[in-house]
Amino acid sequence: MEAIHLFRRLYSLDTLDTRLTTSSHTPLTIATEESSEKSTSERTVEKNPANLPPQVLPAKWRTPEFCLYFAVITFCLPLMFRSVMKVSRPSHPNYPKFEGLLSPGWIPGRKIDNSDSQYSSFRENIPYMAVVVLVQPLLRRVYNVVFPSPAASHDAVRSIKDEATKKKDLASADDRFVQRSSFDLYFALIFLAVLHGFSALKILLILYINFNMATRIPKEYIPTTTWVFNIGILFVNEFCHGYHYARVAKAVFPFSASASNWGNFLDTYGGLVPRWEILFNFTILRLISFNMDYYWSLERSRSSSPVEKKQLDPSTISERDRVTLPAAHATYRSFRIYLSYTLYSPLYLAGPILTFNDYISQTRHPSPALSRSRTSLYAIRFLLLLLCMELLLHYIYTVAICASSPNWHTYTPFQLSNLGYFNLQIIWLKLLIPFRFFRLWALLDGMDPPENVVRCMSDNYSTLAFWRGWHRSFNRWIVRYIYVPLGGGGGDRTTGSGKREGPSKLRGVLNTLAVFTFVALWHDINLRLLMWGWLITLFVVPEILATMAFPAWKWKDRPEAYRVLCGIGAVGNILMMMAANLVGFAIGIEGLKGMVRALVGTRDGLAFLATACVVLFMAVQVMFECRESERRRGIRLKF
Repeated sequence: MEAIHLFRRLYSLDTLDTRLTTSSHTPLTIATEESSEKSTSERTVEKNPANLPPQVLPAKWRTPEFCLYFAVITFCLPLMFRSVMKVSRPSHPNYPKFEGLLSPGWIPGRKIDNSDSQYSSFRENIPYMAVVVLVQPLLRRVYNVVFPSPAASHDAVRSIKDEATKKKDLASADDRFVQRSSFDLYFALIFLAVLHGFSALKILLILYINFNMATRIPKEYIPTTTWVFNIGILFVNEFCHGYHYARVAKAVFPFSASASNWGNFLDTYGGLVPRWEILFNFTILRLISFNMDYYWSLERSRSSSPVEKKQLDPSTISERDRVTLPAAHATYRSFRIYLSYTLYSPLYLAGPILTFNDYISQTRHPSPALSRSRTSLYAIRFLLLLLCMELLLHYIYTVAICASSPNWHTYTPFQLSNLGYFNLQIIWLKLLIPFRFFRLWALLDGMDPPENVVRCMSDNYSTLAFWRGWHRSFNRWIVRYIYVPLGGGGGDRTTGSGKREGPSKLRGVLNTLAVFTFVALWHDINLRLLMWGWLITLFVVPEILATMAFPAWKWKDRPEAYRVLCGIGAVGNILMMMAANLVGFAIGIEGLKGMVRALVGTRDGLAFLATACVVLFMAVQVMFECRESERRRGIRLKF
């Protein structure tokens, strides 16, 4: 029983991120107390239907219907793995075409598919990054000892505070803020120099221009200037290939040989990651966050602090307040604090995205959600995830197979579908692992950024819900800084400055198109990803129309029929999402065309596709029940 309890804790939503199990409006001390009591209450609710929240159905796990679903899924899963492992064997006729893309593995007798350059670079540097992850928090402790905070003893959160205690806590928060932000800046500058060498000067120049642009131009021009400048930087970085010093010197001093030599010298020392412009996309998001948070702070009255108006305890404010309440005006005017945020080392390379207001709040007051037990469980979960990826790459060579431009007609329909599925699964894992790695680093450093990926790729049936739960911190950033200011997707929406608008559904679709166009350009400026963004928007439309045509309230008296109807629509959603992501991140449009022709070009292929849809329908019903189980425990997620 102890092992089962540990497993439940390890894979609970609360271990992943306390934001998932409590309302964003709930003060953090109450949130942590509630989450610590949930393990007993969850079991009580599941066992006693009388305790069910309103509009939640009793559990179906032990019904004959779901026993059938479990039997079919249990039968299919081993066959799926076996089919892809079979086409990865040396005996397969296509093996010589992709054998050159494989590398020696650490499992005896197995090669590893390390052909994805993005993940390969990360994988090879894991040992070195692990050292940095362990050393940086230790260096912070040394720094805190050498430069102690005068009021360090007052960091503890108190439930009842008198006026004298509040003043001491305010002094403690100020001292902690100065101490943490100073170390963040010094370490970040060293980290940046090691990563990018002399190219760090280019980054600092862009940051300096953005800061002065936000803090010196008239308030009404800040949003437009911010977006034009930062989207322009995305394009210029791409087309100028990181502004090589030699090319700049030749353009500015065309007749000076010494200037060209100096440029070549500076280009020689490009650090561990010479192509800094590839990683700069995450910094762009932080630059926009700073500018827009500063702009919205100017729209609020400066007569008194919002924390004082609402009589809030700044050390225990809710997650929503941490993001929306502006920092002190002087904080936005400090270039040093701005650099500490934009270059914060644990989140610099791959996020998660933390807004400027949230960073300032957590730098002043540590999040009560942080605990050694949660962080330890999160670390174990990351190591198991890394092991899972290693096993997949040693036994399933889908990335190499798809990259070798194979003859798709040599594969059976079942093999083709699983090649596409496992290719997407590995793409999902290669992005999830860096997300979790850098968030773990931030947790060890005392910062609690949002969890980026909440559900497994295979546990998604809604296009809209998938993009809320996938790269979640980026999605939250998009909602705050793009989607809501544009007007949202229908009904009343509140902008960051508190204004409300009520757009039509058509406007919502256009806003979605604008969002995914930005997302595609932010990932990489190329036609394939642009097509991916537009395909996602196109595939969102049927879901929106179906939701409008079959609203849940009309079916409240026929929940079982509605569940079947939603399951049929979800199967179509899954097929469209797989197609769009294969185009954007795997085999492109031509590769997808070849795979589809080979899949549906025969009677056997069509028969398999029909069977696959039935099995997907069963899997979707299990997904529905998983979410219903969360609702029984009072957890209502939108993904």
